[in-house]
Amino acid sequence: MPLLHLSLPPHRLLLVGRRRRRRLPLLLPPAPRHSLVCVRAAAASVEVDVAAGEACGLPFPSECAPHHRELAAAAAAVERACRLCVDVKKSLLSCETKIFEKNDQTLVTVADFGVQALISLELQRSFPSIPLVAEEDSASLRSSNTNDNSSNVLVESISSAVADNVSNTGSPLTHDDVLRAIDKGGKDAASFDSNRATYWVLDPIDGTQGFSKVDDTLYVVGLALVVNGKVVAGVMGCPNWANDNIANRKDDSISSRYDRGILMIAHVGCGTWTRRLSNEFGQFTKAQTTWNRCFVDSCSVVHKALYCLSDNQTWNMIPLSLVFNSTTDESKPRDENELLTSYVFSGSLCKYLTVAYGRASVFVLKARTKSLKSWDHTVGVICVQEAGGQITDWRGEPLDLEADLTGRRDIYPYGGILITNGVLHSNLLELIKANHS
Repeated sequence: MPLLHLSLPPHRLLLVGRRRRRRLPLLLPPAPRHSLVCVRAAAASVEVDVAAGEACGLPFPSECAPHHRELAAAAAAVERACRLCVDVKKSLLSCETKIFEKNDQTLVTVADFGVQALISLELQRSFPSIPLVAEEDSASLRSSNTNDNSSNVLVESISSAVADNVSNTGSPLTHDDVLRAIDKGGKDAASFDSNRATYWVLDPIDGTQGFSKVDDTLYVVGLALVVNGKVVAGVMGCPNWANDNIANRKDDSISSRYDRGILMIAHVGCGTWTRRLSNEFGQFTKAQTTWNRCFVDSCSVVHKALYCLSDNQTWNMIPLSLVFNSTTDESKPRDENELLTSYVFSGSLCKYLTVAYGRASVFVLKARTKSLKSWDHTVGVICVQEAGGQITDWRGEPLDLEADLTGRRDIYPYGGILITNGVLHSNLLELIKANHS
């Protein structure tokens, strides 16, 4: 099917000029008691800030999309978050305190915390009754030695990044406001039960290791809305995604780097759509008004497809390795016994985005532990499905987002996850089943 183009009226409220940086107190606030939100049923209809919907016009009418307003607000928030990421990334090399290691030895940056706080604040303003499930919390920030100046500098950096990009709050943000906003998505913020619920799922930066590099390794800000166990809307923002005119001509010149950045949205029954983040890379000025509908590729031959693998997994960890050899050399002639693989993307959501966009046919992920984190997959599910693709575990079962009854933070796919263009799914699934012990 050809790409569809839809011109929309100019955006009026989404994009704002840079405000003067606010001065914020340097002292760390004491940790507040966690206020536990019990979620027992799907949220009732809630009031939404109409400005958010007007600010991010969507390529389909609200009459066709029950969650149109939520998606518009999510898209506006994710685009603001992408601006924050671009700003922080510019200064990463000049300040080593903007990257540190959490207790589980995973990297986290000022941008991870800043994006979570920013999106939490934006969503709470419009949808205060919908809880947020997200990756970070402020425990590592609060547990730092308050007498250590580097800890103060870190929180100051996070607060300043949020203050520079948040929509008008009416009053200056304090450090406590920002830390509380982070904790709105933390593991102690909400408690679910066996009843169906409505909630947001956020990965503030999927691919933090890629984000922290000086090159253009991809990273994604991912936000999804889950209603009654199903993903109904989602947004992915990728600030350094090479748009088609770069990717097609393999142009890596300095000037080409200003034609980067993509916003991908999906709504159940309405398809997956993309547009550029802005006219000028890194400038949060006037949003692009042309949306392009995107589809997965049409490859129907297993050995002619492009396969994405996780950065920390090798080909011999995948059951397909018992049937096929692999190569990463795109120029090398291949026969039906060899598959083309790619490791160039950082983070799981980057691979979902790549499959949904049609630049790869398959993403195969082996689950190294019994559970995987929901935020690494939720928004990718709807973007791939609405683009015509398919996602299951290695048994062929759909991902169960409600398996973690209390926190909705973990999923338990059998063996791993298979993400395809749909055409290849049944053949690959049978091969995986036959060779997975």
